[in-house]
Amino acid sequence: MSQQLLEAPALSLPRLHVLRLGYLILGGGLVVYKWPLLFHHEHPWPLMDSVVECMLVAMSLLALLGLRYPVKMLPILLFEVAWKLIWLAAVALPLWLHHEMDPAARELAGEVLWVVVILAVIPWRYVCTDYLSRPGDRWR
Repeated sequence: MSQQLLEAPALSLPRLHVLRLGYLILGGGLVVYKWPLLFHHEHPWPLMDSVVECMLVAMSLLALLGLRYPVKMLPILLFEVAWKLIWLAAVALPLWLHHEMDPAARELAGEVLWVVVILAVIPWRYVCTDYLSRPGDRWR
């Protein structure tokens, strides 16, 4: 018995270019701000700082790969949106509601709020169809 699969809508060339812009902003921003820290950091490098910086450099490489494969690399943008929205909801919002945001938290929240750019470039109809409506891969 064959199962009819939902087809994700094809993305137009202009839509792919908008998506590429999102990858360029994410990947390029991380290249500018995080790569220098990878190569020029204080010794010894604090353990968690080193983990965060290395993960962000890796994310920048994958985001730049999204310039070539914008649809295939959508999970990178979804990860970026997910962690930033979770941080805003779980950390920044409670601090803000309790009037406990210090300057460092306020600065980080301002940086994280750039997620609105990524939210705007993601083709949400495609994501819903391809990731949520279509049957998943087989288990066996």
